Amino acid sequence: MRVAMVSEHASPLATLGGVDAGGQNVHVAALSTALGRLGVEVVVYTRRDGSLLPRRVSLGPRVAVEHVEAGPPEPVPKDELPPHMGQFAAGLRRAWRSWRPDVVHAHFWMSGKASLEARPPGVPVVQTFHALGIVKRRHQGEKDTSPPERIDEERKILRSADRIVATCSDEVFELVRLGADPRRISVVPCGVDLGIFRPDGPAERRPPGIHRIVVVSRLVERKGIGDLIGALHPLPQTELVVAGGPDAARLDADPAARRFRSLARGLGVESRVHLRGRISHEEVPALLRSADVVACVPWYEPFGIVALEAMACGVPVVASAVGGLVDSVVHGVTGLHVPPGDPGALTSALRMLLGDPERRRRLGEAGSRRAAARYGWEKVARSTLEVYGNLLESGRVPGEEVSR
Repeated sequence: MRVAMVSEHASPLATLGGVDAGGQNVHVAALSTALGRLGVEVVVYTRRDGSLLPRRVSLGPRVAVEHVEAGPPEPVPKDELPPHMGQFAAGLRRAWRSWRPDVVHAHFWMSGKASLEARPPGVPVVQTFHALGIVKRRHQGEKDTSPPERIDEERKILRSADRIVATCSDEVFELVRLGADPRRISVVPCGVDLGIFRPDGPAERRPPGIHRIVVVSRLVERKGIGDLIGALHPLPQTELVVAGGPDAARLDADPAARRFRSLARGLGVESRVHLRGRISHEEVPALLRSADVVACVPWYEPFGIVALEAMACGVPVVASAVGGLVDSVVHGVTGLHVPPGDPGALTSALRMLLGDPERRRRLGEAGSRRAAARYGWEKVARSTLEVYGNLLESGRVPGEEVSR
């Protein structure tokens, strides 16, 4: 089988931690390479955002990344990319004349729009949104920088795509409210690399006698980092380590980093809040294992891969009860749920776990078992491949039943 993965702004080759580089990049890279290991030929199409990038780069056995010309060959915020999607679609159309895929799998709404415009006759399009404009607008209001046409375009994609792959049960409800036919939705979660995220690997050294809370996140307000800083004051002998954002050398010039440092200074916890800046994906497991608790407390979250990575490392998670975190983190079993945007509830949950090492151990062990049983990328890839296979066998008749 030949699969075209389309991920216009989230390259699987990108360095994680930037404003537009996060879970989608990891998802596309890991799913593509896992499909390649299962014998599928995969090409990932992403926008060229550097003038020196080669046209095609190998990502693994049977997997390549192809850079498509669309706008200037430099980083462009994803919300400013819609004017370039016509050029992106034209590039896809040219590529698929010489390499015809059996299935196109689009990631994010702009990829879906371009893929539907470019697909060859008879080739089905599978859509994964990763985030929905209606949810972003609900939570961010006037701060939402999404293009005004986003929600209408997502509704069009729901009507035109042959299958929608949702990553969690909460997303299914949102999709149906937007007008999706539930019979054309399959639920396949995000995954975790069980080869590097495991309980028995090395842990980063940390100061003795100090509890450690770890966050791995982009430095954006909705990720709840400010809430964690607010929750830290009543927790003595506890440090908060935040990995993400620009390189450490550029943190002083980063507006979000300056805001978080100012907040910590105003609350008297500046010496206990450590912004690390961007770290490599290979460094993340050791940092997670060094934590007493990993916090994933966004105001909203389509899925939340870091929670899975922490669970796979055997570390308990305190997570907002939103989006995919409701599915992946089992309250009282692998971690604790808290309401989003509630520093008081967050303090209580963290105090409970930091004061009970035996409970942390039990939650961590249960999280590791759950991650291994349900969320390995091979299992996710096989479930995704089943969606492709059912779609091809069905002849793409709209409205037919999809097994979940």
